[in-house]
Amino acid sequence: MRVVVEETYALSFPDGTPVRAASAIVAFGGGWLVAQDDATHAAWLRGGLVTPVRVVEAIDGLEVFSEVAGTKHLKPDFEAACAVTVGGVEAALLLGSGSSPARMRASLLRLDAAGSPWAKIADLTAVYHAVAEAMGLQVDQLNLEGACVVGDRLRWFQRANVAAGAPTVCADVELDDLLAAVMGRTKDITIKATQRYDLGTVDGVALAVTDAIAVEGNRVLVSAVAEDTPNAIDDGPIVAAALALLEEDDDGEDGSVRDLAEIPKNPDKTPPKIEGLAIKESTKNGVRVVAVTDADDPTAPSEQLTLRVYW
Repeated sequence: MRVVVEETYALSFPDGTPVRAASAIVAFGGGWLVAQDDATHAAWLRGGLVTPVRVVEAIDGLEVFSEVAGTKHLKPDFEAACAVTVGGVEAALLLGSGSSPARMRASLLRLDAAGSPWAKIADLTAVYHAVAEAMGLQVDQLNLEGACVVGDRLRWFQRANVAAGAPTVCADVELDDLLAAVMGRTKDITIKATQRYDLGTVDGVALAVTDAIAVEGNRVLVSAVAEDTPNAIDDGPIVAAALALLEEDDDGEDGSVRDLAEIPKNPDKTPPKIEGLAIKESTKNGVRVVAVTDADDPTAPSEQLTLRVYW
């Protein structure tokens, strides 16, 4: 597998405010919806404009959060986004990381009759606890950063952290059950399977999944970074970034890493911290994807990249 960066540009709102901490991207309303993990609004990229879209209510009267301000613990931390259909209507589902009780929420975005987006917010604490149990993790180890729809399931990925004792593992959740929980109809959830993956290490730091997209067959393409951090909350230096092609193994708990390729470094020689992936188009020998990065700096705009992936 080989990855080529075709385009890169910074994301900012019309008033010059940077799109902060981009953590997921999903097709929505004829454009792309980019989650900001430390803000109550997402960025809607459509028709050359970047529009703020509320995805969660203000928290303690605040709309943005940061470590410097002492409010990082309040951030919604939406880390995964998937295109879904609810009642025959296309929607975007944003999912919190689960790395604290405040981050066990979902936001379901739909368009009203006038074409304006609106959000339904749901507390999914019971769902996150069930996923942690299925993955063999303690609840305080959870850090779910990638998800994609595979058939009738949501494949949800735990971001590995060797220091915290958490491996790379995914759970296949019945999608209808999850959407029913979001809509408040039930809290029961069916988890159909779990798989573990070993993406390897770079300089002693494990490569860990930050997002996922379904590609051909039962394969999933994931973004991964090796971030030297002791837990699921704090940021750390990025040692490497890669894309990996994963395949489920029906005969055991360990899935297969079919291929892995480094993502080219930034002009300053640092690895890009890609946290969101979405398919732009399938090609004869791979895919073209749109990706977004988290600069780990609220004053620096996130970047959108177009990546050409060959396999």
